[in-house]
Amino acid sequence: MVHPARRGHRCPIRPTGGWLLLIGLLLVVSCGPKPTLVEPPLVRLAPAEFPLFDDRDGYAGLDRAIAMSLTHLRKLPPDRPVTFGEDAYPVAHLIHSLEAFADLIAAHPSADTLQRALIERFRVYRAAGRADDRQVLFTGYYEPMLPGRLVPGDGFHVPVHSRPRDLLEIDLSLFDPELKGRRIVGRLEGRAVVPYPDRAAIVRAPDFLRLAPPVAWVADEVDLFMMMVQGSGRIALADGSQRHLQFDGSNGRPYRSIGRLLIDQGHIDPDEMSMQAIRRHLRRHPEQVRAVLDYNPRYIFFRPIAQGPLGALGVPLTPKRSLAVDRRLFPLAALAFIDLPVPLLNETGAIEQWGTHHGFVLAQDTGSAITGPGRADLFWGGGAAAETAAGHLRHPGRLFFLVLAPETAQ
Repeated sequence: MVHPARRGHRCPIRPTGGWLLLIGLLLVVSCGPKPTLVEPPLVRLAPAEFPLFDDRDGYAGLDRAIAMSLTHLRKLPPDRPVTFGEDAYPVAHLIHSLEAFADLIAAHPSADTLQRALIERFRVYRAAGRADDRQVLFTGYYEPMLPGRLVPGDGFHVPVHSRPRDLLEIDLSLFDPELKGRRIVGRLEGRAVVPYPDRAAIVRAPDFLRLAPPVAWVADEVDLFMMMVQGSGRIALADGSQRHLQFDGSNGRPYRSIGRLLIDQGHIDPDEMSMQAIRRHLRRHPEQVRAVLDYNPRYIFFRPIAQGPLGALGVPLTPKRSLAVDRRLFPLAALAFIDLPVPLLNETGAIEQWGTHHGFVLAQDTGSAITGPGRADLFWGGGAAAETAAGHLRHPGRLFFLVLAPETAQ
């Protein structure tokens, strides 16, 4: 969740003195422009344009995912608007929509019954997708598990850093309401705010253990890099216990794909690209590990949590039911429907073939690489099968959002 880490933690700082100029300069460096759209990110469909709704997994886990979205929504002001393309609905209506859909699927309706009910009672919006083919590029993410220790030793020498004490996150909406949702990350040097160091500087800093005491130690830097890409993970300790780790901020640097680097350098064929292919290449060429990892200047910090992983809504994610999207364009916590190719695994955990997946999901997460109307990231859970599926998924599909039609909301 691919994919640089996806959950954030805001530490707004109110302006003093000459910070406005500094923040303006940092904004140019650290914050990319909002996506330029030629049409609404979500387009409302006529009933005749609805997809054929079917849930390949028989609604398994869907009630839990809906409950997680409701937990989040019930904490919000009921009249807060939630945008679906050019339309808006209050939070209270979104809650009613999810409750109505939960009641509908409680009886496990047939595909025909479900289709009729959705046509009669719901509005459906299609994601505009990419400009070239109008489809959404789906990737996958998962919760990795790494062997580790709470203190270094016995081959566990790679620190999993906590959030540094000198890291600042500045909420730019405090300076301009039009910058709502945009932040910059930096640190103080004297009286100036400067960008936070990149990955290469962090891993080579002799005193960084003091600034960001490790929450765990692992054996392999590539494994840690992959956990940073996912945004969460579990550490398996020697006594058999596990420690859940959650994203707790980044150094604010942009994410750069090491997969794209290895393709451009001719090391991996584009058709063979996957997380597993990256691992194989770096295992065979350990002399390249440092340069390849440093190509991505982004660095992720973690905190221990009781259970996880948590999405951008602050609630646990549900395998194959939680979706990461661009929160600037799509309504978080809302019900969605996806149609895409997915890998089908055999008894040994290898990909046997690819099949079409239809299913309902909830928009419960975000990611710094998941931007624009043509990107989405599906959470697969934990374990070897989830890693295989998430690592190979990079395919176009369709994304729809559903909300109860106001005229039927009685």
